[in-house]
Amino acid sequence: MTNAPNLSSAIPEPAQASLLQLGQRLRAHRMARGWTIADISERLLCSPNTWKALEAGKPGTSVGVLAHALWLLGQIDGLDAVAPAPLSLPAKRVRRSAGSAAPGHITGDELDF
Repeated sequence: MTNAPNLSSAIPEPAQASLLQLGQRLRAHRMARGWTIADISERLLCSPNTWKALEAGKPGTSVGVLAHALWLLGQIDGLDAVAPAPLSLPAKRVRRSAGSAAPGHITGDELDF
């Protein structure tokens, strides 16, 4: 079995820097509450190593753990600011079942009145 490539080396530098800064902010929130790593990992139902990886900005950490941590720290609203939807969305396609008429199409049954 070959070794998997290091995930950190596959992520662009700006993304790595953002993850590191996020980890530092999470650490600051934890410390402001006076919580130890054991305290917060117990509250998040994760291992201390998982929390340490999150604080270290490791890219393989679960987004679910991140969302839970943001909620626990009262910062969940910040997640809504991540990748906001574009202002102009493409038109929504509507699926119809096979054999049904296209919207606006009048069938022969409807003409008999």
